[in-house]
Amino acid sequence: MASTIDESNRRDFLIIAGNAFALVGGAITLWPFIAQMNPDKGAQALASIEVDLAPVKEGQAITALWRGKPIFIRHRTKEEIERALGRRVDLKSGGYLIIEQTEAMTTIDVNTGSYVTGRNFDDTIFKTNLEAAHAIVRQLRLRNLGGIIILDFIDMENAEHQAAVLSELQKALARDRTKTTISDFSALGLVELTRKRTRESLANILCEPCPACQGKGQAKTARTICYEILRELLREAKQFNPREFRILASQMVIDLFLEEESQPLTMLGDFIGKPISLQVE
Repeated sequence: MASTIDESNRRDFLIIAGNAFALVGGAITLWPFIAQMNPDKGAQALASIEVDLAPVKEGQAITALWRGKPIFIRHRTKEEIERALGRRVDLKSGGYLIIEQTEAMTTIDVNTGSYVTGRNFDDTIFKTNLEAAHAIVRQLRLRNLGGIIILDFIDMENAEHQAAVLSELQKALARDRTKTTISDFSALGLVELTRKRTRESLANILCEPCPACQGKGQAKTARTICYEILRELLREAKQFNPREFRILASQMVIDLFLEEESQPLTMLGDFIGKPISLQVE
């Protein structure tokens, strides 16, 4: 029996209806994402929800029919998306990938992690790189990464191991419908890959640059902020003549001024001859 989606499920179903079924509009294609997550789940997901394909305007109620749990819960789609947005991708063997996406290129670094089993260290490296080759291609599809992609496999001295890893990578890429070109291992042990951009990457669609660090991935320490405030107070005191100065800052910065940096703050207050008060932002 069909029922109108309640408020708790409305957002997920609007996203699914708006993208997988192209009813509400939007750029994210979550339907292929579910299919790539697990090919068997593609058919299951289609059977788990039926949406009236009549034209639907944004904000209009959607009548849906589903069996069992909502699609995002049944197939753990939210958890998969969160993993696809992370920098680190763990491998079953204990190794992991570090994926860094920038404007110019994407770099993928392979690490052994806790995986140190095998006859020798070379064998461990080889097996980790083989597993990483398949994981890399899966991440390319899930994240829809395009442009120049640099793969930094763990260094292999054995030329046969390099050839085997490159072969596994090419086999995995053969199943990718997006046009891709791949180079041999360079003298530095890097593999350069170019993948056609078909649409925005998952990260560019779902995320925006952090307002605190402007997308750099780093924020100034509380101590650095303290020193910048002290310099700014000195500059302001030379230009203006207020009755007092008030520092409005985060709890961490205020705590430093009350403890470790209290003496420099007191000395500055005495130097400029003005009281300085603190307030948590």
